[in-house]
Amino acid sequence: MTAAAEGSPPLRIAGARRSSLLQSEAVQGFALISPTFAYALILLVLPILVVIAHSFWTQGYLTIDHTFTLENYRIALTEPIYRDLLWRSLCISLSVSLLTVLLAYPIAYFISFHGGRHKSLWLFLITIPFWTSYLLRVMSWKVILGYNGVFNSGLMGLGIIDEPSTALLYNSTAVIITLTHAWATFAILPIFVSLEKVDRTLVEAATDLGDGPLRSFLRVTLPLSAPGVISAALIVMIPTVGDYVTPKLVGGKDGVMIANAIQAQFGKASNWPLGAALSVTTMVIVSLMAGATVLIIRALQRLAR
Repeated sequence: MTAAAEGSPPLRIAGARRSSLLQSEAVQGFALISPTFAYALILLVLPILVVIAHSFWTQGYLTIDHTFTLENYRIALTEPIYRDLLWRSLCISLSVSLLTVLLAYPIAYFISFHGGRHKSLWLFLITIPFWTSYLLRVMSWKVILGYNGVFNSGLMGLGIIDEPSTALLYNSTAVIITLTHAWATFAILPIFVSLEKVDRTLVEAATDLGDGPLRSFLRVTLPLSAPGVISAALIVMIPTVGDYVTPKLVGGKDGVMIANAIQAQFGKASNWPLGAALSVTTMVIVSLMAGATVLIIRALQRLAR
C-alpha cells in the first residue's frame, strides 16, 4: 500500500504530461495532416523510388534483368541523341521561363498597382483560357501558326510576305510560343501576389527622395517582388522540361524534347530501364538548374540593392 501510494503521484504526473502532449496544437496538427501526408507520400515518393530502381536494371527480350548496372546512365549521358534532346529541352524551358516572366510581370504589375477595384475582374479574365482543354489551346496555336493559318494570312494581307512561311510551325520556336501562352497565367498569379505585398509607402518614400519611376521600380518594387518572380520562373521551368504533348503537336522533328524520348522508351521501344534512367537524369539536372536559377535571381536582387 505504501509503495503504491508513493508511486501514484509520479504516475498521475506522467499521465497529465501525456494528456497535455496529446492536446498540444503540434500533435493535433500532425494527426490532422498525417493521413494526407501518407497519401501524398505513397503517390509521389513511391513511384519515384520505383523509377529509380528500374533505372539500375536492364531490359531483356520479354523480361527485366534485375542485375545492378549503370549502363542506362552511360547511354543517357553519352549518346549524342539523348544529350542533344536534353540540351534542347533545357534551352526551351529556360527560354519559356524567361519570356513568360517578362510578359507576365507587366500584366501583374498593372493589375496590382492600377487595377483598382477591378482586380478580381482582371484575375477572372486571365483564367478564362483555362476553361478549355490544354489540347485545344495547343491545337489553336497549330491553326494560328499553320501554313494557311491566321498569322500567315495576316502577314500576306499586310503585304509583308508574298507567300505563306513554313518557319512558324514544327520547330522549337513554335514550341516556345505555345508553352509561353499555356503557362502565362501560372506566372502572373504568383507575381501578382508578391506585388500585392509590396508596401506602397516605400514606393512613395523613394519618389519623395528623388527617385524617378524607373529607379524606384528597380530599387524598391522589383527586389521586393523577387520571391514572386522566383516562384513564377520555377513553376514554369520545371514542368515545361517534361512536356511531351506540345512538342509532339507543334514541334515536328526540330522541336522534339527529352520527354518525347522518355515516352517512346516506355511505349513503343518498351525499354523501361532506359526510360527510367532518362527520367532520373532529367530530374536531377532540372533540380540543379532550378537551384542555380534561385541563386542567380537572389544575387541579382542583392546587386539591385
